Amino acid sequence: MTLFKGSKLMKKILIPLLVPALLSTVSVFTIPSSASAAEVTASAIPIPPVTDSFKQSPLPNVIVIGTGGTLAGKAADQTSFQNYRAGTYPIADLVSQLPNKDKIADVATYQFGNKGSGSYSMSDLYDLSLAVDAALEQYDGAVVTSGTDTMEEIAYFLDLTVRSEKPVIVTGAMRPWDVIGTDAPANLYNAIKLAGSGKTKSFGTVLMLNDVFHAAREVTKSNSHRMDTFETPMVGALGYIDETNIRVYRAPARVLKAGKPDWATPFDFKTITKDKLPAVEIVYAYQDAGGGAINGLVSEGVKGIVTAGTGAGGISSKMSTARSNAIKQGVIFVTTTRTGSGTMYGGSSGIIAGDSLNAQHARIMLLLSLAFSSDFNTVKDWFATYGTQDVQPEQP
Repeated sequence: MTLFKGSKLMKKILIPLLVPALLSTVSVFTIPSSASAAEVTASAIPIPPVTDSFKQSPLPNVIVIGTGGTLAGKAADQTSFQNYRAGTYPIADLVSQLPNKDKIADVATYQFGNKGSGSYSMSDLYDLSLAVDAALEQYDGAVVTSGTDTMEEIAYFLDLTVRSEKPVIVTGAMRPWDVIGTDAPANLYNAIKLAGSGKTKSFGTVLMLNDVFHAAREVTKSNSHRMDTFETPMVGALGYIDETNIRVYRAPARVLKAGKPDWATPFDFKTITKDKLPAVEIVYAYQDAGGGAINGLVSEGVKGIVTAGTGAGGISSKMSTARSNAIKQGVIFVTTTRTGSGTMYGGSSGIIAGDSLNAQHARIMLLLSLAFSSDFNTVKDWFATYGTQDVQPEQP
């Protein structure tokens, strides 16, 4: 090997060969789309087992599942807050750098993937959901790191599909790991702390950034750069973390069903293959909007469309005509508002009111519903129950 030391020619030959090989060590775990329900088991997913030392420790055991994003990003330099490459550092390296983590939990890691959140397909999220459930068969809680661009959609997808009631915390960062003033290490540390605390057991998936945690169903990204970007319109956050203090001030309605069979949604991925996930899209309403977007999506074979309407879900006459024609062809619509908050009520044949879900959340709910049923009334009922999460006290 010393024969080629310093050879520019050899570098030109080796680098193109080595780079793909190195990148291949951090790839998205995938389950074949044709895998049967029997094949989709925990044993098929390479989750690291809980070690004997973890089992003997009094601390909770938490697994951090890395998917990349800004949190794992490498900046051009230490002051490049926006010039960076997302999904660069392995999650194991980042966790190893956290100080005092041995005071809050015994932590293991699993690298599911390493890229920006918007680069994951719905098939990838199917695999991620199964990986989280497989991890929670062993661990007390799970943290999923993600890019923030579509974090709210990933979190809600997990909220609707993970079967375990153990804590699932989705976190990330608005600044890459290696810049001054980064929020990444603190967010990762606090997410592990929250998962290990058990305080969000039966909450479903929660999203935590900037010391504040939110219900996945309701949270949304409100700013493209600020570190306090995630907000829950109207009803507010679930709680917050102040060093050793974790305060929970409200809980999702599903907590009332903790320990009961109907706590989990009907969306059990162990009963379907990923090729059942249908095409569902969003159409935005605006002044004198045309019907071309709806017509085009229908021609491409979509099964459902979410409209982000004006005010209380209104759409133009041209969009309305296109929607009526699409309904005749079996496409199911969900009405939401583009205003940022507000509840949709009512509905009609082929049209479901999206309650307070924003358009991107309603799309996730509709996509999953149509993966498990094509019956309009069934999907409508799921939106009214699992999608709405209205508090319904038990009758005596």
